[in-house]
Amino acid sequence: MEKAKPLAAIYVRVSTEEQARQGISLAAQQEALENYAKALGYEIFKVYKDEGKSAKDIKGRPAMVQLLKDAQEKKFQAIFIYKLDRFSRSLIDLIQTIEKLKEWGIDFVSLQDKIETTSASGKLMFHIISAFAEFERNVTSERTKFSMSKQARDGRVVSRAPFGYKLENKQLVPSEDSLKVQEIFQEFLNTDISLTKLAKKYGFSVNGLKKILTNQTYLGKIKFDKQIHQGNHPPLISPVIFNKVQDKLERLGIKKIK
Repeated sequence: MEKAKPLAAIYVRVSTEEQARQGISLAAQQEALENYAKALGYEIFKVYKDEGKSAKDIKGRPAMVQLLKDAQEKKFQAIFIYKLDRFSRSLIDLIQTIEKLKEWGIDFVSLQDKIETTSASGKLMFHIISAFAEFERNVTSERTKFSMSKQARDGRVVSRAPFGYKLENKQLVPSEDSLKVQEIFQEFLNTDISLTKLAKKYGFSVNGLKKILTNQTYLGKIKFDKQIHQGNHPPLISPVIFNKVQDKLERLGIKKIK
């Protein structure tokens, strides 16, 4: 009895602009991929086509979405594409997608780039590409952290505005809720109300209330990467009140939110 051939999915994509400029038709991609897959001993399961679609967003390509859904359900054993940029122009997105395919046990073959995960040499090439993608992620992360650190040193907020403030021209300014912040600090300090009741009164979770009571932004400070910097925004709470609240939290054995 003849052994059943493994199944291959063919994915082809071309944007309207690319087809007009380069003349790369879906039919040409499909024919080349079908011939290549058959030469490697595969039977064609289905051809997935995205015509007039860009490579920017996978969600905007219905055939790609269906392809990945069928891959996760293991309806075929390999995916054949004409060129890597048919899948994605983002290296990181491409690597993450191929890593998912690897988890699902689906091989990946790019005809023009001579990249595939069906052989030892192909897997080595993929690992090299993955290493470069990881390097790119790390460099981007370091640049982002450096930029945010500079913002904090300059006294500018590096995250969203906390309760009681709003952002105007990238600067923190008191909002209509600023008086509520002062009320929360005073009520916690001068009454025996529990955190649970106080949180419920102002519409916060207990953890949300703890974050307010320990947030040094209300002192006119900016905290980033465990460093405290002087902010450019006006404080809502005096250092005396803030420190008294911290002392009370400590006496009550209430742990701070990190």
